[in-house]
Amino acid sequence: MAGLPATTAKTRRGNARRLRTAIVRAGSQQIGRLTAAMEHAAEAAAGTTTPGPEDTHDPFRLVPRWHFAMLNDTERNEALARAIQEIVRPGDLVLDIGAGAGLLAMLAARAGAAKVISCEVNPLVAEIARQVVTAHGLSDVVTVVPTYSYNLQIGRELSRPADVILSEIVDCGLIGEGILPTMRDARTRLLAPGGRLLPGRARIYGALCESEAIHRLNRVDTALGFDVSLMNVVATAGHHPVRLSTWPHTLLTETAELAEFAFADGPLDEGSAKIALPVQRAGVAHGVVAWFAMDLTPTVTLRNDPGNPGSHWMQAYIPFDQPRHLAAGEVHEFTLRWSDTQLRTA
Repeated sequence: MAGLPATTAKTRRGNARRLRTAIVRAGSQQIGRLTAAMEHAAEAAAGTTTPGPEDTHDPFRLVPRWHFAMLNDTERNEALARAIQEIVRPGDLVLDIGAGAGLLAMLAARAGAAKVISCEVNPLVAEIARQVVTAHGLSDVVTVVPTYSYNLQIGRELSRPADVILSEIVDCGLIGEGILPTMRDARTRLLAPGGRLLPGRARIYGALCESEAIHRLNRVDTALGFDVSLMNVVATAGHHPVRLSTWPHTLLTETAELAEFAFADGPLDEGSAKIALPVQRAGVAHGVVAWFAMDLTPTVTLRNDPGNPGSHWMQAYIPFDQPRHLAAGEVHEFTLRWSDTQLRTA
């Protein structure tokens, strides 16, 4: 399929009207599909076969709210469009892992892909993506499959190994949504020799951070005189999202690269790195604030550093077990560990 032509404002308005009309005309059949998908998602989330009505009719419980911020992130969307136009070639078979609303799959179709297989584990989101793709007249190119990429098989969902694999399943700390094991599996089983991956590589940067306010987002001692510190047994040991600019804080070191991942051919296993950072300001380090620079292609990079408040991704805060008192001029050493989905310090 050739790339879709650029659209004028008038054409876009017409397309939007047709899309709204298609959604309205879908009627009970589409609503029925969505209801069934919601029920399926509720069952999967609850681990039951008979979800209650509050689960089956409340999509807020079934679809993470970050989908909306992500889809409204113009910088992210435009970067993906440029990168996909660069990496996808006419006639390609493309595998899109993590369909969401279907944006990456439709961008691949626009770039000229002959076929796009787009998998999405949330059955409700998968059904929404399928309807969006259909409303845009791309269902002959894009097929949405409601499953994990681990379940895909050559000769079944994919007619042959993919020429391109797209996956933007990243969180504030890059790895929290499982991009490491996903790419580790997909590049081995589902990618053609010489195939292309998006993203190609990524780096995690960070600095030691003093912030009692951020520390208390994940730790507690007393409340109105009552000792409630037992709650700390369920405190998050690994990274969690913070918007650094909204909290009082002091960075005690300069920014440094903490880890790097090459998705096409580098190690993507659990690992660790010894980090040594010169302390520039004396203070109490409560943890490490981190962010990523993700190379979608060699020419297109997405970042969620503190200087980019427009990114829907916040920064990742990786707490220390105990605050560390640091003196200016010393070199502070710690270990950054990563599992398939979590950044931790030691």
